[in-house]
Amino acid sequence: MKFLNLLFVLFTANFLYAQNKVVDTNQVVTPNRVNTEQTLQKPYVILISADGFRYDYFKKYKAKNLLNIAAKGVWAKKGMHPSYPSITFPNHYSIITGLYPSHHGIVDNIFYDSIRKETYKIGSKTVIDGTWYNGLPLWALAEKQGMLSASLFWVGSESNAANTRPTYWYHYHEKFKGDAKVNIIKNWLTLPDSIRPHFITLYFPEVDYYGHKFGPDAKETEASVHYIDVAIKKLVDSLQPLNLPINFIFVSDHGMIAVEEKDYIPLPEIDSKKFTVINSYTLVRVTAKDKLDVLPLYQKLLNEKSDDYNVYLANNFPEKLNYSSKEDTIGRIGDILLVPVGSKLLVNKNKKPTYGKHGFNSYEIPEMKASFIAWGENFKKGKKIKTFQNIHIYPLVASILDLEILQPIDGSLKVLQKTIR
Repeated sequence: MKFLNLLFVLFTANFLYAQNKVVDTNQVVTPNRVNTEQTLQKPYVILISADGFRYDYFKKYKAKNLLNIAAKGVWAKKGMHPSYPSITFPNHYSIITGLYPSHHGIVDNIFYDSIRKETYKIGSKTVIDGTWYNGLPLWALAEKQGMLSASLFWVGSESNAANTRPTYWYHYHEKFKGDAKVNIIKNWLTLPDSIRPHFITLYFPEVDYYGHKFGPDAKETEASVHYIDVAIKKLVDSLQPLNLPINFIFVSDHGMIAVEEKDYIPLPEIDSKKFTVINSYTLVRVTAKDKLDVLPLYQKLLNEKSDDYNVYLANNFPEKLNYSSKEDTIGRIGDILLVPVGSKLLVNKNKKPTYGKHGFNSYEIPEMKASFIAWGENFKKGKKIKTFQNIHIYPLVASILDLEILQPIDGSLKVLQKTIR
């Protein structure tokens, strides 16, 4: 109880400004859609994301409800690999499209498009412009095959990505707390079966927020984990009386690691008149305005660089991460990439990161690994699985809902097929 009281105080203080802003909290309903007759016989999937919920938080903070669910369902006990970079927007969109960021186009929370000559930025109007998004999100896959979908927040869900929004959706805000979200989903699932969504997304921001602000080892972060733990139990308990064949998939987009000022590395000076520089601290992307300037800058950075970071030409980035410009046909990754060694951070003058950070390579920094638990009608019980990449969730969901995959994806059903009954 003390954790929940602490969390309530923190929410009141830290989200006060957001709560007082004029926000559109109304549900948006796409008219004139109904489920096909075939859909009425199909199960349901609720895809839940707790942003920044590191794979080991279950045990680290004794999330008893989630641990109990994990033990009885399917659990990637050692975590799930996020796509690189392990950042919120790229990974939520990788989960919902089955594509690596270099293929779906959302390569970071902020990035420059050298063809459009525009910058996509979290928190701006660009997030609702569907022309920035490639791939076919799961809600669009469902809708195109006569299955209604609903989104209580997810990256891309308020845009017209693939020219198809969910039937039920909301503009992103943080006014709804756990109980309100539970009630919204219950209301969706008690609609008449002809207009009841079979695929639903649900998003919680709290663990990421406190992990950044206070670090992954802070009591505030612990409290936020318990908040999610209680919210998930309430959701499951509230839906049980409906006796519907519901499947739950609980994931996160990435983990979190503590950072200290001793790990800060000064960002090398780069001429802003010749180059567009986007610094995510864990990754710096440099795009030349004139491609003839790329190799001279690359040589200069190589000559200047310390042992604290590596410099890559974007077309020669490690293949395992699927983030080279050879895979990026859209022109968003850039020409030169600077990557800190270990969990160090490249920092601009007068700008300091928060106490917790993510974005690193999860194969080298295990704290970046995300969570995965699945349970319900179509999942095996008590099954532990090995670490896998998050792009494989898409074909798993499509299989459970009996949806045909309509576009090429990077994920494969073979990876998670063994989790299905």
